[in-house]
Formats: sequence, structure tokens, C-alpha cells
Amino acid sequence: MTKIKDIQNEIVDEFSMFDDWMQRYEYIIELGKNLPLIKEEFKTENNLIKGCQSKVWLQGEKNEEKIIFTADSDAILTKGIIAILIRVFSNQSPADIINADMSFIDEIGLKEHLSPTRANGLVSMIKNIKMYALAFNTQN
Repeated sequence: MTKIKDIQNEIVDEFSMFDDWMQRYEYIIELGKNLPLIKEEFKTENNLIKGCQSKVWLQGEKNEEKIIFTADSDAILTKGIIAILIRVFSNQSPADIINADMSFIDEIGLKEHLSPTRANGLVSMIKNIKMYALAFNTQN
């Protein structure tokens, strides 16, 4: 199982290949197109992330000792952002998610290149992922 830090380093390396932010935006959109989609039954008000400009649904399920995340969004850029987060955090243990360092977001410059409302949405997505981890961690 690939560790969170290793996945984050892969993403930082991938983003460093691009010369400008237009190319990075295109890459984020491509990642969104490959996002494993959430089942329609999970597109509920409860799974909607509050604080996002677009609609973003996030579902987490515990499978053995790991959390599997699925998500969707009605906006292509946002779908790419949640795809990055799912790539990092899906199939990880609740404790590893809770303790994960999020500095890779700053390393790729994501937050500073988003509009304030999208940056707030990013923070909300991370918060929801960590809330799932906290909830599943207390079930042990």
C-alpha cells in the first residue's frame, strides 16, 4: 500500500512537469475525468460538502482498516481537485489520514491559484475527508 506522503510526492513531481498554470489546470481537469464516480444513491444532501462554490459529493466507506472514498462534482475543475484528494487519501487508514501533512497543496501552488471561493471549497473538502477519518477512527 502506497503511503500518503509517497502519493503526495508523486503529485508534486507531476505538477512540476508543467511550465504554467494553464497546463496545470488542464491536468487537474484530466484527473477529474478519471475520478471513480460516486454511486447515485450517495448524491445526497448529507454527502454534499458545505462551503464549496460547486456541488461536491463525498462518500467514505471503511473496508477492513482502510477508508475508500468516492466523489463527484458538477464542475470540471472541482472534480479534478477532489480527484487529487481522493488519490491521496483513499485506501488509507483513518489514523494516517488524520495525521497527514497537507503541505503538498502549497508545494504544487494549488491554493494560491484558485479563486477565494474555490480555495475555501478545497479546505472544506479536506475537512470532510478528515472528519470521515475521525469518525471511522473512533469505531475501532
